Amino acid sequence: MTHFLVTEENPNGSKLEDVLKMVRSDIVRRQVKIIDDESLVAQKVIKNNMHILNMLTDCIALAEESTKILDQAYGKSGGSPRIGTK
Repeated sequence: MTHFLVTEENPNGSKLEDVLKMVRSDIVRRQVKIIDDESLVAQKVIKNNMHILNMLTDCIALAEESTKILDQAYGKSGGSPRIGTK
């Protein structure tokens, strides 16, 4: 069973892209708090966070594309799996 994503067992879960957007938003909020910190440690963390944010943005685009493909092929999700074992 998943904790965050929509499944038969978790019909109130979220779409993958929505979870990734929440994570990205949290990172941005933390980033704002350290952006003016000139320390070497903070600068390394900022650099890493920027890289992570770029990767998350790419992942969000892929997840949105998968949702679009599934919606076009099978219609909007009705709670039961549209592909895979049922």
